[in-house]
Amino acid sequence: MERKEFLSLVGFGSASILTAMCLGGCSKSGTVNGNVTAPTNVDFTIDVSLPAYASLATAGGYIYSSGIVIGHAISGGYIAVSQACTHQGVTVQYVGSGHQFYCPSHGATFSENGAVTGGPAGNALKQYQTTLTGTMLRIYS
Repeated sequence: MERKEFLSLVGFGSASILTAMCLGGCSKSGTVNGNVTAPTNVDFTIDVSLPAYASLATAGGYIYSSGIVIGHAISGGYIAVSQACTHQGVTVQYVGSGHQFYCPSHGATFSENGAVTGGPAGNALKQYQTTLTGTMLRIYS
């Protein structure tokens, strides 16, 4: 095998691998037949005093847990919605200062209760109930 042929084969193999990785990364995770699915039958509790949940100690902070984004609202209290944007399943972020959830991929925005406030998403994020008792925060359907 000549050097030119070897480099050609290596280049083609690398391109094939990169293409497969790119297409896999662009898939709609959290979707079924093009529809984003939200966690159901949710009922779990976290201790907000633990270091793992330290960002919830500050208003505007948020965490991800079990497919849900949990935020400490600027106005007080805790909010929880499904983590996957309803447009293509990308993980949303909580922007406490803007009182909204934001999809960094295509710019969709959602209110603190999950309602769509800006496209391209057309469906609301599923909202979950929260109850704080001492340092124990319960998130449930």
